Amino acid sequence: MGSVLRVVDVTQPLREVAVPAGADGVGLLLRDGGRPLGFLLLPAPPGGRLDAATLERHAVGAGAQALLTERLRRQLLARHGGAEDTARRPEGRVTVAVCTRARPDDLVECLDSIEVARRAYDGDVEVLVVDNAPPDDRTRDVVRARPDVRYVREPLAGLDVARNRALAEARGAWLAFVDDDVRVDEGWLLGLAAARVEHPDAAAVVGLVLPAQLETEAQVRFERHGGFGRGFVQRRWDGRRGPGGRLHPLGAGEFGAGCDMAFDVAVLRQLGGFDEALDTGAPLPGGGDLDIFFRVLAAGHVMVYEPRMAVFHRHRRQMEELRRQYASWGAGLAAYLGARWTNPGERGQVVRLVAWWLGYQRGQLVAAARTADPVEVRMVWAELVGGVAGVGGYARSRRRVAELRTALDAEAAA
Repeated sequence: MGSVLRVVDVTQPLREVAVPAGADGVGLLLRDGGRPLGFLLLPAPPGGRLDAATLERHAVGAGAQALLTERLRRQLLARHGGAEDTARRPEGRVTVAVCTRARPDDLVECLDSIEVARRAYDGDVEVLVVDNAPPDDRTRDVVRARPDVRYVREPLAGLDVARNRALAEARGAWLAFVDDDVRVDEGWLLGLAAARVEHPDAAAVVGLVLPAQLETEAQVRFERHGGFGRGFVQRRWDGRRGPGGRLHPLGAGEFGAGCDMAFDVAVLRQLGGFDEALDTGAPLPGGGDLDIFFRVLAAGHVMVYEPRMAVFHRHRRQMEELRRQYASWGAGLAAYLGARWTNPGERGQVVRLVAWWLGYQRGQLVAAARTADPVEVRMVWAELVGGVAGVGGYARSRRRVAELRTALDAEAAA
C-alpha cells in the first residue's frame, strides 16, 4: 500500500506515530506550528509504531537546521524592525490562477484547498481558472458552482498560452500560479505575504512542493529521488548582483517548480509574459518555468524561495507515467536552452550548462547501474534521451505555435 503520510508539530510534545499494517513506510512532515521544517521517508517501524524517542531522534536530524534558521531569522527581523509572519499584509490584491485542461476532479480538490487558504489569509484575493482548449464543459461546470471563482476559456492549447491568458486577465498586483494537481497548504497565502513583506523588492516568489500521497512505488521512488523539494530554508537571489556562479542564473532548476510560483504582475508584463513556444505538450512538454525564472533574474530582479508557501503535489502513480515525466524534464530543459540559444550573448553559458548536465546525467547513470536497479537506470536514461531528443525542438515549436494561432485567428474572424 506504499507509504502513509503523517504530520508532526515539533512545538508540541511528541507522541507515538501509528503506521497501518501493510504500509511499506511512513512519510513524516515536520512542522514548526504552521511552518514546514523537514520531510522524512522512513521504513515501516517494527510493530507498526514509531515511538516518541525514535521520532525525536529523526526530527532533530531532519528539522534542527531549519528550526534554528527560522528562530534566528525572526530574532533578526524583530531587532531590525521587521515583521512577524502574520503581522501585516502586503498591499494589493493577489490573483491566484489555476491553468487546467480536462481534469475537473483534480480541479475541485485544488479549488477547495485554495478556499481554505484564502480564509486563513483574510486578504484581497481573486481566484481565476483558465480552461485551456477544453474538450468539454466539465471544467466550466465546476467553476459555475463557485461564485467566488472567475472562469476564462483559452482556445489555443499550451500551458504558457494559458499562463499568459491569466496574466492578461489578472486584476491583482501579484499573480500566483498553482497546477490543478496540487493542494495548497492552509498557510500558502500567508507564506507568500510573509515573503513579500520581508522582501519588498522581490519580483517573484517560488514555494515548497511536498508529496500529496505516497501510495505507489512510483510516487515513493520519485520522492526518494528528491521530488520537487528545494529545502526548508528561505533563499534569495538578486539579479542586480550578477551571476552567483558559472551556471547562474541559467541553471534555473534550483529555484523551484512551476506548479507553485508567484510574480509581481507589473514585472511579468514588462518581461512579455511566458514564452508560448515552451510547455506546449508533446513534443515540448516543459521549460516555461525555467525560462521565466531565468528572465526575472537576468533582468536584474529579485527572486525568493519561500518554504512557507507550500503545496502538496500528486506525483505520478504509475512507473510508465514517471518515466514519461523524466523524459519530459529532459525535453523541457532542451527546449529552455533552445530559447536561450537565440541570444548569442548567452550561448557560452548554454554550452557550459549542457556540458555540466551531460556529466551529471552520466554520473547518475553510473550510480544507478551500480545499484543494479533496472528501474532507476530506466528513469535516468529516459531523462537523458528526452534531453537529446529535444535538441532543435524549440525553433520548430515556435513555428507550430505561430501557425496554430494564425489558424485560430482566421477561424474566429470567419
